Amino acid sequence: MPFIDKLSQSEVLNLRDEIPVEEEQVTSKTLVQRPDLGITLFSLDTDEEIGRHASPGDAMVNILSGTAKITIGDETFLVNAGESIVMPANIPHALKAVAAFQMLLIVVKPEI
Repeated sequence: MPFIDKLSQSEVLNLRDEIPVEEEQVTSKTLVQRPDLGITLFSLDTDEEIGRHASPGDAMVNILSGTAKITIGDETFLVNAGESIVMPANIPHALKAVAAFQMLLIVVKPEI
């Protein structure tokens, strides 16, 4: 039984093909969801956003295409395709699509 069963195994993949950008939408595809680990693909069309929230774990965003404006606490960052940023646990953060973007989100939470 594969642990990542939403993707083909032993095959070269382009993650951008797994989560197309849909007009005026935020789309997600959960790849792994465990109590201590979440791996999710997201796509956000231009001007779409994920509102301010906090997570009990560190969240690493890997931008696959486009540009995201990511606010962590009171700081704002522009993160482009090929770049990553870690949003620390318990610090409020938000994401907005400056240009439509796709991302791989990995959230690592404390072990239970």
